[in-house]
Amino acid sequence: MKKFVAGILLSASAITLAACGGGADSSSGGDSKELVVGASNIPHSEILEQAKPLLEEKGIELKIETYQDYILPNEDLENGDLDANYFQHIPYFEAQMADHGYDFANAGGIHIEPIGVYSKKYKSLDELPEGATILISNSVADHGRILSMLEAEGLITLKEGIDKTTAEVKDIVDNPKNLEFDAEYEAALLVQMYENEEGDAVLINSNYAIDAGLNPLEDSIAIENSESPYVNIIAVKAGNEKNKEIKALVEVLKSKEIQDFILEEWGGSVVPVK
Repeated sequence: MKKFVAGILLSASAITLAACGGGADSSSGGDSKELVVGASNIPHSEILEQAKPLLEEKGIELKIETYQDYILPNEDLENGDLDANYFQHIPYFEAQMADHGYDFANAGGIHIEPIGVYSKKYKSLDELPEGATILISNSVADHGRILSMLEAEGLITLKEGIDKTTAEVKDIVDNPKNLEFDAEYEAALLVQMYENEEGDAVLINSNYAIDAGLNPLEDSIAIENSESPYVNIIAVKAGNEKNKEIKALVEVLKSKEIQDFILEEWGGSVVPVK
């Protein structure tokens, strides 16, 4: 993936920007300031594209770096190639900081992507047979989310008193259908496994489903409700959440214009937050 640290050429001399991460100018000089944001392809980068002209009106040039995985965007934020990233939900963000020692901050929540259950073999969760194989991401940060959803659907029961956002398969205490959970796969591969009819049901994050041409509301056999705590956020290095360019980015992404775009573009399979 192409990496770059952007600069602005003023008159005949190159001015090195005082960055809030990789490229945002926090000084008062210059006609425009550049903000470099890493994002997943869909819906994150498409939402950011809609924000570009609104940010231009505020004197901010938005550069978008797209990613196909969940690891590099945080690494690049940490090493200064990015000013911010926009791809992850809060539990994943918190787990990444705990696991890697990142000193990041949540600059603001933008939207929720409900996770869905997909199956080529069955039309409802009730049809899942005894011993059905359920394919899920190997991202432990998603396991609690998935298991909580399946518990809400009545398929399993989790141990009482646990923090369900961090629940694991071992925390299942009642599994009437003896469902078997296979958590060996990268999230990005799950759509292809669904298309190949592997397993009996596949749990797929909406960004990957939409990117592959699926409609989470129509093609899933069950979907997470809109009250999910798994809000996708703008992440920055700690302290930079107060930078005026970052605050402007979050303000624009929460604007009615962008929220209306999200609802119109994805029809409820991506839900803006207030």
